[in-house]
Amino acid sequence: MRGPLFYSKILLFGEYGIIKDSKGLSIPYNFYKGALKIDKHHTVSTHRSNQTLKRFLVYLTKLKEQQPDLIDFDLLTLRDDIEKGLYFDSSIPQGYGVGSSGALVAAIYDKYANNRITILENLTRDKLLQLKAVFAHMESFFHGKSSGLDPLNSYLSLPILINSKDNIETAGIPSQLKNGKGAVFLLDSGSTGETAPMVQIFMENMKQEGFRKMLKDQFVKHTDACVEDFLHGDIKSLFGNMKQLSKVVLDNFKPMIPKEFHTLWKKGIETNAYFLKLCGSGGGGYMLGFTEDIDKARKALKDYKLEVVYNF
Repeated sequence: MRGPLFYSKILLFGEYGIIKDSKGLSIPYNFYKGALKIDKHHTVSTHRSNQTLKRFLVYLTKLKEQQPDLIDFDLLTLRDDIEKGLYFDSSIPQGYGVGSSGALVAAIYDKYANNRITILENLTRDKLLQLKAVFAHMESFFHGKSSGLDPLNSYLSLPILINSKDNIETAGIPSQLKNGKGAVFLLDSGSTGETAPMVQIFMENMKQEGFRKMLKDQFVKHTDACVEDFLHGDIKSLFGNMKQLSKVVLDNFKPMIPKEFHTLWKKGIETNAYFLKLCGSGGGGYMLGFTEDIDKARKALKDYKLEVVYNF
């Protein structure tokens, strides 16, 4: 057995902000992918994934009892497949902010959910919200608290625009210019990040009035502006807002940026060669970079691993 492929995702804008109703924009990233497979020989390399699925089955069984209206799974078939050696064969790096657990959740839903909403249907806002709610509950097994967006993106393989918590839609993004000098890129921090502790720090900070005010007046404001600029292809305005957003993150989200990158982050803002932002919850994994001149950025970041994800 081999299931369909599910891709990684990149949340271009909106990490942390979407918890507080900022806009967000998430795009599929086809470079990394995963699929469910069965390893009849139960080899060592697939053992860890198989064990994770065992624990996930226990979690889904409880979830089905607690929320029978929300989720209905064919858990018997899932249990049989796990015993046969089911695992998630994935190239998506874990703890890198590109949706490794989201792709797994999407694959399990696609294969084992009864009466599932399919991507061939007319995806009304209600259906999108219903899918997001199901995915949020499922992915909470991995993160403690999930918005459900990563699995939704992976499942639909379409860009998703988040207007607010209960207003999401699939979005068209400007098509890429293959030879465009402007680029969005991933910068490898060389270490993994854990989502749960980062979200914990954020929630603690949210108890302070000053932090909440900064989030609303600066972080959400610039995030929303970046989303609008990106969707409308207004590159000049995008980089103005991107610079502001990069500054706000450096000043207020320091724990989420690996220490050795604080200087590099600042250098980008000072030279305008590139602007960095968090990719996912931070703490490690990838950082996301935006540049108007990819050659200039490559030069400035020559000691680091850069992966271009979008050209404009």
